[in-house]
Amino acid sequence: MKRYSAERGMPGQLVAANSSVSTEPTAQDTDSTAAGRGTPPVRPATFIIEPATDLVYLRCVPFDREQLAAKLRRLAAQGVFLGTSSWKYPGWFGKIYEQDRYVWRGRFSKTRFEQNCLTEFAQTFPAVSVDATYYKFYDRATLTELSAQVPDGFQFAPKVCGDVTLKQFPQLPRFGARAGRTNPHFLDAALFSDSFLSPWEPFRDKVGLITFEFSRFGQGDFARGAAFVEALDSFLEKLPRGWPYGVELRNRQWLRSEYFAMLARHGVTHIFNAWSDMPPVVEQMALPGSITNPALLAARFLVREGRTFEQAVKKFMPYSEIKDPNPEGRAAAVELARRGLKSKGETKVMVLVGNRYEGHSPGTVNAIVEVIGGEE
Repeated sequence: MKRYSAERGMPGQLVAANSSVSTEPTAQDTDSTAAGRGTPPVRPATFIIEPATDLVYLRCVPFDREQLAAKLRRLAAQGVFLGTSSWKYPGWFGKIYEQDRYVWRGRFSKTRFEQNCLTEFAQTFPAVSVDATYYKFYDRATLTELSAQVPDGFQFAPKVCGDVTLKQFPQLPRFGARAGRTNPHFLDAALFSDSFLSPWEPFRDKVGLITFEFSRFGQGDFARGAAFVEALDSFLEKLPRGWPYGVELRNRQWLRSEYFAMLARHGVTHIFNAWSDMPPVVEQMALPGSITNPALLAARFLVREGRTFEQAVKKFMPYSEIKDPNPEGRAAAVELARRGLKSKGETKVMVLVGNRYEGHSPGTVNAIVEVIGGEE
């Protein structure tokens, strides 16, 4: 039997018992409380999920694109958006895409597919993470082309360009002469507003989540998590209001009360994220104060804990089928959706799934929706 926890007074927050994320107060928490800078974590109460639940989340679910699209539309109409991380995957032919649509002069055209497949994608899904915006700033013309391919109500979740979120440029060829150097524009609010946010302004109604993804920081970047929280606090204070900002961390030890309290002050969402070095989403959901913006809940299921991105790519390519189902992750996604449905429109939910999580993100979404479908 699996035991999960829910903090008293905060319904819907779950966590696996024996969580790797501490919920006990530390000396730092005690000092912060005394200074009026936050609330120390409290010991959660126990909520029990019967073992049979795993069978529900592991059962084989037939994939019917039209039925999935209809279910996703019904959920989106209630403020619950489920989508994928990126969309240009030939491995989805026969399920999400029809290859014949992208034939040019008798041959499949990769260029034609990548330029136009968002239209077909949006016939099934109501939301998508735009991961490519992490690698370069998109201009208004490019965003106009993207927006034209999706219907009204569709929700983009663009990732903020690494030129803003990287403290030091990685030693990768794509960074050229900048590789290994300190980023002078780390958390540059003016650069973010002018180069990233401004081009999205005409399409604001189609922006469901702006993802500030912070790669794992090393000791040379910040001596302690509190220093990052202070820097992020100052940055968020300078940003234009009214946008759906979300922060995704890759330093598990920084998921503390000060971090959550700071996001809450700014009305910014902590994005629950499944990643190699992060605790499972179900554990993050149980941390006191982790719901930092009750109006917007967001989760990105990217890579299973303990598995590197490179290992996931090797294991799952070409992303045409589920190879490693994760019932705990699916249960967390369902719980988030339930909270949105129960809120009757007061809480918007964005759940985004990557191929490297189970092997085939459309299939994962289909399995999640199958469970939610019986509870609408």
